[in-house]
Amino acid sequence: MRIGVIGGGAWGTALAQVAAAGGDVLLWAHERDVVDAINRDHLNPIFLPDIALSPMIRATNDLAALAECDALLVVTPAQHMRRILAAAPIGQRPLVLCSKGIEADTMALMSEAAAQTCAEAPIAVLSGPTFAAEVARGLPTAVTLACAEEEVAVRLSERIARPGFRPYRSTDVVGAEIGGAVKNVLAIACGVVEGAGLGKNARAALIARGFAEMTRFGLARGARPETLAGMSGLGDLVLTCSSEQSRNFSLGLGLGGGGDAASLMSDRRTIAEGAFTAPVLVKAATAVGVEMPICEAVAGLLAGRVDVRTAVEALLARPLKDETV
Repeated sequence: MRIGVIGGGAWGTALAQVAAAGGDVLLWAHERDVVDAINRDHLNPIFLPDIALSPMIRATNDLAALAECDALLVVTPAQHMRRILAAAPIGQRPLVLCSKGIEADTMALMSEAAAQTCAEAPIAVLSGPTFAAEVARGLPTAVTLACAEEEVAVRLSERIARPGFRPYRSTDVVGAEIGGAVKNVLAIACGVVEGAGLGKNARAALIARGFAEMTRFGLARGARPETLAGMSGLGDLVLTCSSEQSRNFSLGLGLGGGGDAASLMSDRRTIAEGAFTAPVLVKAATAVGVEMPICEAVAGLLAGRVDVRTAVEALLARPLKDETV
């Protein structure tokens, strides 16, 4: 199975590195300098510097070239995925969606947007605790590979599995996606806690209550609780809420230190998906009657409607209640 990767950022390049251990990989990147550096030097100095890439990876700027691939890993920014898929030669090739977010204009999950754009393609979701640089270096992790078609999931998992990269199969596509999308917003909140100097106790409490929000929303959307408690939910949440390697945590760190969202995001070449997910997540939760006060606070901070102190005070002043509610 020849793998194509759509997206030449850090995560797309890391996944290409994983797949290249099992055969040829074609990586599509928007940036011409990324394509040239990968093909000439086996490096991606812009998004994944100082990591030697496999010579089995070839890069291209031409989406049409992906027609030679048997399956595609889609690693575009969530808000651009639909447009790029519409221009790519998808057909009946399996799509493995590796971006984490909710489409802002439609409130669609990535799998829903892909199904609307590529009706014939089997769709899978890959999600879990995966900092790109660690994956590219071969450091160990495990992920969820969710697909409604078990035969497709088996073939894909066997193709990408490595000693340091262990996919666990699931049929719960919605659960895998919701875990990945919500944890980005919660990682911003944890960064705020760190940047504001609120302490480790506060961050641990926020992770626990954030996981409760993720679970409520996921169950309301048809996810299974064991998926949310697995690699794509709790596993990814713990990772991204605990390290500055997370773009979302780093954005929150800046907000907690007194920065404003527009300035912090304008200085970044990479995208903190949680900043785009937060407002649409709040709308989606409201639509299914789910309260997500931490995610609402993050959306308010990003929009400039509240400051850190006000947001924290509002969360702490919420009515006392049973922990399981």
